This record gives sequence, C-alpha cells and structure tokens, in this order.
Amino acid sequence: MSASFLPKSIAQLTESTSIALAQSIQREAITTPLSSGAIATTYAHQGSGNTPILLIHGFDSSLFEFRRLLPLLAAENETWAVDLLGFGFTERAAGLAFSQKAIATHLYYFWKTLISQPVILVGASMGGAAAIDFTLTYPEAVKKLVLIDSAGFAVTSNKGKFLIPPLGYLATSFLRNPKIRQRISINAYFDKKLASLDAQTCAALHLEMPNWNQALIAFTKSGGYGGFRDKLSQIQQQTLILWGKQDRILGTADAAKFESAIANSQLIWIPECGHVPHLEKPEITAQHILEFINKSGLTQNI
Repeated sequence: MSASFLPKSIAQLTESTSIALAQSIQREAITTPLSSGAIATTYAHQGSGNTPILLIHGFDSSLFEFRRLLPLLAAENETWAVDLLGFGFTERAAGLAFSQKAIATHLYYFWKTLISQPVILVGASMGGAAAIDFTLTYPEAVKKLVLIDSAGFAVTSNKGKFLIPPLGYLATSFLRNPKIRQRISINAYFDKKLASLDAQTCAALHLEMPNWNQALIAFTKSGGYGGFRDKLSQIQQQTLILWGKQDRILGTADAAKFESAIANSQLIWIPECGHVPHLEKPEITAQHILEFINKSGLTQNI
C-alpha cells in the first residue's frame, strides 16, 4: 500500500524494485528557517549500520531514481534517499525560494532532524552538484562523498533568468511531454532496453505533484547550480567518482577534471554504461560504494 500523497498513477508501476520503493516512501514535516511552516519532505529509509548513506537525485527527478540501488546498499548499511526541495514529492509550498541555497538549507535540516550524524553523501548528476554544495557548506555532516556522473564542475551562464512568463511555462510544458521525456531516458542509458515503460512512469510521477512547474521555473530562474571548479580543492573528505563510460548526457570529460581538482579522490569508470550507473549497473555501483565505505584510504586510479 503506497502513501496517500503519491499520485494514483503509481499503480501503473510494474518493476518489483519500483513497487517496493513506492511502498516504503514516507513523509516528515521538516522545520527550517525557510518558512514559518514545516515542509512536508518525502524520503525512503532502509537498512541499518554504523555510517548512514544519503542518496541525492538529479534534476527534475525524484528518489525513484534510486529504486534499484537503495536496496542493495541497505543490505549492508543504513540508507536514506530524499527528495530535494522543489523536486520529487516534497512539498512545494507557495512563497518558498527554490534556489541552490534553499535546497542546501532544507537538506541540512532534514539531515539534522532525522539523521544527525556524518553521512556517506551520494549525489547523481545534478544531485552531485547539490552534494558538493552541501559538503562545502556543512562539512561536519559529510564523512565521505560519492559523485555519480556529476554536474557542477564548469561554470555555466544563467540563461534561466530570462525565463519570464510565458517562456517558463512553455519550457515546463516541453519537459512534461512524454515523448521528450522518453527521448531523454533513452539517451541516459547505454542499453536502450532499460528505458522501459516502468522507467518512464517512475520518471514522470512527480510531474503530477502540485506546483511542479512553478517550482521548476523558480529553480531555473534562480540560476540552479553553477560550477564549483574553483572550490573543489576545499573538499577534505575522501571522494569516490563513478562515471559511466558512455555518458551522452554530460559526456565524460569532467570525470578526470573532478578527480584532479579534489585532492583525496578516486575515479572509477563503469563500462558499457550511460549517464545513470545507479539504474543501469546498480550491482556494480553498489559494490564500489560499499567497498569505498569500508576503506580507510583510497587506492591509485583505476
């Protein structure tokens, strides 16, 4: 039985991992300085262990992105996946600022309320940029960092600030189009067969949540995440960089740049894999993360 706040179309899920995750999703009212009211925040929590893992999804996505990876990690460690402010199934209350700073603040108070001990922070794609920002802002909350095909290296121009009505709504209508979303899904995988109907359903469920388009427009107009290239040297935590060898969404050039810029880091390439190793190669991805957690230091490049 899935939570009542989730869209009714969740009944269309067919993959066992998708159904299991849907049944485990919870909501917690998180009090933050961002608003007078608490923010209803969605998350999944499985497993047990000494050092918790916290998973952060990518752009216009949700914790369903970790439907295959989460149970593999939770078999050996306490594992959390959370919907960032403005994304997934977390409440998008009117008047909230959906910006990089607001996302980090909300994530900190989620961590402080429910976890409150240093985590292995895992960020995928835009979630990697969010994880880098969180690590730099709240270093005491992060024990180790894992970046999966991460955004956030190069400085990018903020073209989103020109998304004035009706351009913003046209952009979100474009992203809502099932054919467009399926094309993006296909490009994210090396193995095109993985862009299944269940995958398409998982990727679109959060579009049915109230104020999805307003929050996405506000985040884009805020500038989203720029590049952290000049700040990466400040990261002291051991960092694992996982990258799909055939990533056609972000490409592969930034993988080595991240490794060079973050002093205590290691890059591992995942062969025959696109932009989403946590979905395409979940067993291999989980193995690398669990080995990284258990290591006291990093080995030479692989």
